[in-house]
Amino acid sequence: MCSAPTPESLAGRVLYKDALMLVLDKPAGIPVHAGPGGGPNLERLFGALRFGLPRPPALAHRLDRDTSGCLVLGRHPKALRKLGRLFAEGRVEKVYWAVVEGAPPNPGGTIDLPLRKETRGTGWKVVPGEGGQSAVTLYRTLGSAPGLFWLELRPKTGRTHQIRVHCAELGCPVLGDLAYGAQRKVPLHLHARAVTLPLYPSRDPIRVEAPPPPHMLEALRLCGYDG
Repeated sequence: MCSAPTPESLAGRVLYKDALMLVLDKPAGIPVHAGPGGGPNLERLFGALRFGLPRPPALAHRLDRDTSGCLVLGRHPKALRKLGRLFAEGRVEKVYWAVVEGAPPNPGGTIDLPLRKETRGTGWKVVPGEGGQSAVTLYRTLGSAPGLFWLELRPKTGRTHQIRVHCAELGCPVLGDLAYGAQRKVPLHLHARAVTLPLYPSRDPIRVEAPPPPHMLEALRLCGYDG
């Protein structure tokens, strides 16, 4: 897992920058914004990402605390509105990598399973089934090792914990995801590998990739990753 970032180290994690947006390689293990109890979060470090503008950038979407990889920020309000429309209209292509426990039922396919939040005791969990919001994820197997499979996942909707719950419902929870059925107590092996945005009408879409985080490399290489 990555140690808590500093303003200086966060600036070094910028993967892409232009006049409208930044794409940041989010480290695993830190939330993107403060929760009800406060605590460390990425947003409070965004002042280091102004790069000459009068105000810090802001989140165009979210990643879970324990998910690493491509995080899109808008550099000013007009940019945020444009990015928000792209995400809302489903025009942003997102690619995730996961190492999962156990084999999916097929080498690839589509998971079409509605999801909803359910309050349980003092917390909540995302559950599948009737009454939930539409949630669709495409997946394919990229490699495997005994007991582990390396999946590429392309969510077509943006529901909370979508990939994690969909993998669990396939019978192959994400490695380290104890909340949704994984058995091994290790850091979550879920990474936002790439994002593609048609940000400028007269140019090709912008595609940005984030390298796998250190805590996933061993499992990925067991599954055939040679990076």
